[in-house]
Amino acid sequence: MSERDATADPIDLETRLTKDHHLSLKLWLRMLSTTVMIENEIRNRLRAEFDTTLPRFDLMAQLERHPDGLRMGELSKRMMVTGGNITGITDQLEQEDLVMRVSDKQDRRAYSVKLTPAGRRAFKTMASVHEAWVAELFAGLDAEQKSQMISLLSSVKSDLSAGDKQTGKE
Repeated sequence: MSERDATADPIDLETRLTKDHHLSLKLWLRMLSTTVMIENEIRNRLRAEFDTTLPRFDLMAQLERHPDGLRMGELSKRMMVTGGNITGITDQLEQEDLVMRVSDKQDRRAYSVKLTPAGRRAFKTMASVHEAWVAELFAGLDAEQKSQMISLLSSVKSDLSAGDKQTGKE
C-alpha cells in the first residue's frame, strides 16, 4: 500500500465530487456521508452491545415517548417505514416480551403497541448508553459549534417546511 493510499479519505458519497461542483451539492453530500457514518457506527454498537437493531431501538423509543401506546399506522408514519416493517419488528419484540399489543378502547378492531415493564427497563438501559455514544461521536465539537450547527440546520429545516406548506406537502 502506498503512502497516499494509507492517508486517503474514505470512499463514500463525497468521492464523486470535483472542485467544480456547486457548494450546496458539496454540503449536501458532506451532511449525508457524515450521517451515514454516524448511523452505521450506532447500528454496529447496538448490535454488539445489545444484540438489537436500530429499527428496533427506534420503535422502542417511539413507545417510550407514548406510554399509553401507539397504533401500528402511527408507528409506521413516525418511523417513515411500511406497516409490514412495523409488524415484523413488533412481532420480534413481542416474542421477547419487550412490547405488547393492547385493544384500542375506542375501536375494538384496532390495537396499540406499548412497552412492557421489561421493555421499559431494556430501553432505559439502551437509551442511556446510546446517548453516551452520540456524545462521544460529537466530542470533537465544542458546545458553541454544536449550537451553531443546530441553528444552521434549523434554518434549512424551517425553509424546507415552509416550502412543503406552500406546495401542500406535509
